[in-house]
Amino acid sequence: MFAGSCIGVILLVITLEALRRAGKEYDRYIVTQYKRSLPDPSSDSPTANIAKGPTASAAPACNAACTAACTAACNPVFRPSVFQHSLRALLHMLQFAVAYFVMLLAMYYNGYIIICIFIGAYIGYFIFGWESMNVSLGGRDRTQEQVTVCCG
Repeated sequence: MFAGSCIGVILLVITLEALRRAGKEYDRYIVTQYKRSLPDPSSDSPTANIAKGPTASAAPACNAACTAACTAACNPVFRPSVFQHSLRALLHMLQFAVAYFVMLLAMYYNGYIIICIFIGAYIGYFIFGWESMNVSLGGRDRTQEQVTVCCG
């Protein structure tokens, strides 16, 4: 029975890593969807220039030594719709709840359960954390992209 509990803890922590990855992938999906909806920068129609706003004039000036203002102009701000944000909030809530349960399991102070949490974190990150790294940032995008919050 205790072995089943240990396997369950491992699967719970793997589920936590899956939820983390699902949140990141959904964010990438809605940003990609937004980028596809932008007008083609090569078109010279007035509506395309209005939609582009400052991006059209600032884009050529952006280079490797880009300032903060230039970066903001080159990367337009995207705000998800209510439905998209509700899905993001649902994923966050599920992630938070599972992380809280994992924390409560660790509070048993049972060494085997804690070791199973570590094993589940290793397996879960190995499965769901394998993604390409941004070479231009020296591989630092993983730590910059994710803020560490207690158990989440």
